[in-house]
Amino acid sequence: MKSAAMAAMLAAARTPASAATTGLILPPRLRQGDMVGLIEPAGFTDDAFDLDLVKETISAMGLRPKPARHLADRHGYLAGTDADRAADVNAMFADPEVRAVFAVRGGWGCARILPLLDFATIRKNPKLLVGFSDITALHLAFAAKAGFTTIHGPNASSSWGSYSWEAFRSVAFDAGTPTFANPQGHEDRLVQRAGRIRTFRPGTARGRLLGGNLTVLAALMGTPWLPDFSGAILFIEDISEQPYRIDRMLTQLKLAGMLDRLKGVVFGQCSDCGPAGASYGGFTLSQVLQQHLEPLGIPAFQGGQFGHVANQYSLPLGVQAEMDATAGTIRLLEPAVA
Repeated sequence: MKSAAMAAMLAAARTPASAATTGLILPPRLRQGDMVGLIEPAGFTDDAFDLDLVKETISAMGLRPKPARHLADRHGYLAGTDADRAADVNAMFADPEVRAVFAVRGGWGCARILPLLDFATIRKNPKLLVGFSDITALHLAFAAKAGFTTIHGPNASSSWGSYSWEAFRSVAFDAGTPTFANPQGHEDRLVQRAGRIRTFRPGTARGRLLGGNLTVLAALMGTPWLPDFSGAILFIEDISEQPYRIDRMLTQLKLAGMLDRLKGVVFGQCSDCGPAGASYGGFTLSQVLQQHLEPLGIPAFQGGQFGHVANQYSLPLGVQAEMDATAGTIRLLEPAVA
C-alpha cells in the first residue's frame, strides 16, 4: 500500500511546459523497450556479478541495458583511465539507439573527465543522464554546457525501492510534475522521527532546480563547469562529512557569492555526518545549516529525501520548481522530458 506522500505525488496534476520560454531542452521520455546505456564515469565495480544485478534491475524497469565498452575496467580506484571513461560517455550520447544513460555508481572521478567530453555531440543528442553522488559533476557540467535536463536520482546499482521507482517513473516515463514529500515514518514511537524536516526559513520559492552533492559542487567552484545559479533553488546532500567540513564548504559557496543569488535552499540527507570523537562544545549539522541558511532570508529547510539513502526523489536539474520550506516539499512546475 502506497504511503500518503507517494499517493499525493502520483496524483499531482501536470502543468504545461515552459521550457520553450526558458531555452531548456527536454530529452525524450523513456518508453518500455528503450535501450539505455550503462556507464561508470567515476569509481569501479569490482565484482562482475554486481554488474549482472544492475542489468537485471534495468530490465525490470522494462528497459534494455547496453554496457559501455569499458564498464568493467579498473584503473586504481577509477573505472578505467580518464580517456576511456570519457570515451564511454561520448559514445553513449553519440549512439542513436541509446535513449538514456545511467551511471552505475558514483565514487570519485567525474570531474577528471570533464575536459575530455564532446559537448558538441552531447548537445546534439539530448538524453536523460541519471545518477547521484559524484555524478553531480556531470549534471552540473551538462547544465552549463549542454542545456538539457538530467536527473539527480538513484544510480543503476541503487536498491530501487518502490518509492524511488515510482518517483523516477513519474518524472522520466510519464513526463509528470509530481510534488515530492518525505514518506511517512512508521516507527514505534509516540512522535515520529523518521522523515522529519527542519525549517530554517518558512515560505515558498520558485526557481530552476540545481544542485547535487555538496562536496562535488564546492570542488567545481571557480571552474567553467558550473551553471549560473542566479534565481535557482539549490538542493544539496552529502555523506561522511563532519559538521565543520559542511561549514567550510558552505562558507566557500557564500564567499563565492552563490548563496546570495538563490531563491531557496533544500538540504537533503547527510548520511554519517556526525562529529568524530567527543563533540562537546561543537556545532551539530543542523546548527551549521542554520548559521548559513537562516541569514539568507530565503525559504530553506533540511531533511529532503534525497542523497545517500535507500529511497530518494528524482530531481531534474534545470526545470522550474516550487519549494515549500514549511511543508518540506518540492513541486515540479514543468515536465523534465518531452
